[in-house]
Amino acid sequence: MGKKHKVETKILIALAFFSIGIGLWGNFRQLWLQDNNFLVEQISNVLSVGAFFSAIALFMCAIKLKLNNIQKFIGKMLFFKIIVMCFLYLLKLFHHTDIKLLVDILIILDVVLEKIIISSIYPFIITIEVSDTMYSKRKLVEYLFMDVGILLGGLFIGKKLLHLTINYNICLFFAIIFIYISYWVFVTVKVKVGKVNSSISFKYLFKDKINGLSLMYMLTSHIAMSTGLGLKMLMLTNGLKFSDGGATTYLLLIGLVADFIGIIALKYLTPKNDYITVSIKFGIRFLFYLLAFLSNSLLVVFIAITWSILISTAYENIIEAPYINRIDKKYQLFFADIRYLISMIGEAIGLFFAGITYNYGLPSMLGLSAFFMIFQMAFSYLLIYYRKKEAIK
Repeated sequence: MGKKHKVETKILIALAFFSIGIGLWGNFRQLWLQDNNFLVEQISNVLSVGAFFSAIALFMCAIKLKLNNIQKFIGKMLFFKIIVMCFLYLLKLFHHTDIKLLVDILIILDVVLEKIIISSIYPFIITIEVSDTMYSKRKLVEYLFMDVGILLGGLFIGKKLLHLTINYNICLFFAIIFIYISYWVFVTVKVKVGKVNSSISFKYLFKDKINGLSLMYMLTSHIAMSTGLGLKMLMLTNGLKFSDGGATTYLLLIGLVADFIGIIALKYLTPKNDYITVSIKFGIRFLFYLLAFLSNSLLVVFIAITWSILISTAYENIIEAPYINRIDKKYQLFFADIRYLISMIGEAIGLFFAGITYNYGLPSMLGLSAFFMIFQMAFSYLLIYYRKKEAIK
């Protein structure tokens, strides 16, 4: 194994531990808030505000952050996130979660830091290697080990360990441990980035239709996803009457199958026609969501949610990677931050709509999500058209 591959492997190991922590805590964050007397609308609002401030933070990163010092920056953000999570853990431990404003601020910071760290990993990796396969590998590691975190939560939630009942706050404590391990692994990565010419240019970003359309795709896809599944733990436990352990087990099993599908699709099941690929990923999801809305059936809602998660990790090398890797290396960090900024705006909008439509029932949430998916699919088909046209030229 060459030095470059060893560095890549170590970065992916750090990402794996971070993802376990995010899966363990992120899976229960909504229920942790509900357990502390937050209403569903309050939960959706605080997560929506967190996504909005993530967009602002990512915009600042896009302007100020350089590839030369991105490793130090990610290390600092990991450490800061550990501090924030420790405060949340202690607030619950000492029964001070009635200070809702403080909880709101800490949850918002927690969300912002999580998004900044995730958004910065791939720009760091591209200082070593740029490839569509590497992009998919990074995404699969993130998804797979988030599912490992969900597995740990599902196995231990409600169980007794050394006369201690594992609750949401104990899961938060274990998540802190995994993220600390991630921090330790990440700061020990030795890589000489050197002087990377990292530049900022909105003119370059919007110089052609492909870049603009890819950002519009990012916005609509996150609005659609967050409207439909942004509150999935609450949807499963309150709407579909799963227990918290049952919901966790379901998300784990379906997530692991999704990871397997993503790996198989990357190697063997990617159609040669990209329009067919997009239709498989989004078209079938759209039909299920529409059918759930029209039938007003919770069974169809469950099937639609299941399919949506199953296909979630597949075909990232078709729908995202080509539009990221065509960007000049010196603009990669800037472009990545702007993409995540747009996605956080989309997530904030989607969570806001999720909180409103939740009161009208789960079919309404999927119905509104299907409406936004019309625009998402339109942009994805246009992107393929212009990318093929560019390739011919």
